[in-house]
Amino acid sequence: MARINAYPFDTNITDTDAWIGTDSVNRQTKQFTAAAVAKYLNIKGKISISGQMVFKFSEAPLGNGEFIGPADGSAIDSITTMQLSSIDASGQNYASFMNYIVGNNILISEQNNINNFGHFKIQSFGLVGGVYTLAVTNIGGNGNLVLNKHYDFAAFTLSDNTDKTFIFTQAAAAATWNIQHNLGKFPSVSVVNNNNLLMYGETTYIDNNNIQINFSAGFIGKAYLN
Repeated sequence: MARINAYPFDTNITDTDAWIGTDSVNRQTKQFTAAAVAKYLNIKGKISISGQMVFKFSEAPLGNGEFIGPADGSAIDSITTMQLSSIDASGQNYASFMNYIVGNNILISEQNNINNFGHFKIQSFGLVGGVYTLAVTNIGGNGNLVLNKHYDFAAFTLSDNTDKTFIFTQAAAAATWNIQHNLGKFPSVSVVNNNNLLMYGETTYIDNNNIQINFSAGFIGKAYLN
């Protein structure tokens, strides 16, 4: 066999390129293709990606890099609670990050099969009986959990570029209008009477979902909030 430094370098790696290595079970010398190595690193969660954790779906007892709780074959979008090991499959301690994103959305998807996924809002995360417990509310999803498969847990939010508008109708004449708009912000406000003439009042933002408008006299009309 030639010396290793006598072989030419290959800078154009393809899926079928191969390396020589040793099987850990029977100690036999085998070839390992680039595609097989890449698949192993991918589906076993051996590489840490920012904002993403990897866990293997398992059964009790809970092992390192695993999560348990739902039954094998359960619809992914039926998950409400699960127990997670203190480190993920790549060996990273994720607890501080998970605590940081409580109240936000998370995507849980099977590696190598993105069609098996669940989109959730994180309700709570923390130690319960000495085990990290994640509680979620489903937003959407597809497919079923498969035992011993690895799943990506990733912070995930669908963008919404639409300009939300709320139209409020005051059907009875009143000098004070109480409006619950649920826009999640302090919107701009325009008010017209039943003749579509602009009316002006004093607007108070109660919170980011409610306002109160006070006028000098009562009238009927509409308020446009965006």
